[in-house]
Amino acid sequence: MSINYRLGVLGYLAHPELSAESAHGVSGNYGTLDQMEALRWVNKNIEAFGGDTDNVTIAGESAGALSVMYLMASPQAHGLFAKAIVQSGYMVSSPELKRKALGQYSGEEWGVYLAQKLKTKNLSALREMDAQALVKGAALAGFTPLGIVDGHVLPDQMVNIFDRGAQAQVPILAGFNSGEIRSLKVLAPKRPAKSSTYDAEIRDRYADLADEFLRLYPSSDMQESIYATTRDALYGWTSERLVRKQTAVGQNGYLYIFDHGYPKADKAGLHAFHASELPYVFGTINKTPKLWPKIPHTATETDLSNAMLDYWSSFASTGVPTTSNGPNWPAYGAQKAYMMFGDKPEASTKLMLGMYELHEEAMCRRKSSGEHPWNWNAGLASPNLAQDNMKCP
Repeated sequence: MSINYRLGVLGYLAHPELSAESAHGVSGNYGTLDQMEALRWVNKNIEAFGGDTDNVTIAGESAGALSVMYLMASPQAHGLFAKAIVQSGYMVSSPELKRKALGQYSGEEWGVYLAQKLKTKNLSALREMDAQALVKGAALAGFTPLGIVDGHVLPDQMVNIFDRGAQAQVPILAGFNSGEIRSLKVLAPKRPAKSSTYDAEIRDRYADLADEFLRLYPSSDMQESIYATTRDALYGWTSERLVRKQTAVGQNGYLYIFDHGYPKADKAGLHAFHASELPYVFGTINKTPKLWPKIPHTATETDLSNAMLDYWSSFASTGVPTTSNGPNWPAYGAQKAYMMFGDKPEASTKLMLGMYELHEEAMCRRKSSGEHPWNWNAGLASPNLAQDNMKCP
């Protein structure tokens, strides 16, 4: 089932006057609270539909995957679900409610700024605005709907919650697509005219990490390296971090990468693009949206979809992804196992050696400095990460 919840500024606006109205002195996170309420409804009513209150799985892709991680991180949601699926999730930093942190304005400061941009004097005036005008105006003003670290709904940055093992103790299935940024080019920095400029920029920004960065993302193919850098800083690192952290607390984690292409997508330069796994997971390869590159009616496509549908549905049912149409999918574990979905599923180990470690260190240095967020500002868009006095394990 899917649920309705407040999006954008309606779901994540923080403001001092909203905080003053709250019994907990907080604001923002309304969309996440809506999701929790929907889960409570499911827990109260699912048995009437033949469901099991103790066997609820939450799943999301992209922004939906971010929602899943917020629910895993929030103590208020713990116990409302038994398993989690995160497809193309991104464990980015969040603004704090009342103070500037990690180079970001506080949530309440953003709310005051937005009210000024919309030419409203107070909360009452904001509420009197036409809802569509408010949503559009907020987007034009640059408002980014993110969870707010308020000490109540979201107690801390997600990376800290997962580091402490304070997240929901549930099995997880998580992964990303090899071509994420091919359809999200707005997230990638501009390619320099010369490879020497690329190398120099990376050495300046990544300091002692530059050699490893350039091994993973060489200037020999700058455009592909730029796409891969942004993909891994957002989606690859997050996927592996999730399965590592669940493994550390004694839960099974199942990691995947979707690297499947087909003629019309590949011809359009969209090999394994963002969200392209969804028709395979849901068995809707013959019912894609109008502008979606058409998936051919072949045995390869059908077999891959059948296998992925089996893996996902069996995980939702039992916590273990299985199929009769493909290989056994081992948990991440000590072998760092993962599943590659190309033309067919193939199990392997040690995905993109060094990828996780590089982006984990980059995140840790930003967090340690307290001056920089972590999101799509990687590679050529990264702040200087010289170690200096930063303390990372």
